Amino acid sequence: MYAIIEQGGKQYKVSQGDVVNIELTEVAPDAKTIELNKVLFVADGKDIKVGTPFLDGAKVIASFKTTAEDSVVKGAKLYPMQFRRRKNSSRRIGHRQKYLQVVIDAIEA
Repeated sequence: MYAIIEQGGKQYKVSQGDVVNIELTEVAPDAKTIELNKVLFVADGKDIKVGTPFLDGAKVIASFKTTAEDSVVKGAKLYPMQFRRRKNSSRRIGHRQKYLQVVIDAIEA
């Protein structure tokens, strides 16, 4: 069984037991689980459910490995560059995105 969820403007294909890095959101520091309600698609071996745009009553329950504060991970370092030809002008900027690492516990459709 797998589902396609939307979190932070991005879509993720998740199954039970997957470890997923989702966009950083506000959660309580003592929270153990997070509930993702924006489910677009759920499929098991025989049944397929497609939402318009979201499925009513469907949710994905995910938990943190340790605590919510320790589940914040950093992505790859990116170096966007601005360059203007023949102007002797260039600028390099460093950026590193933070993500929330969760483990998918259950998919309820």
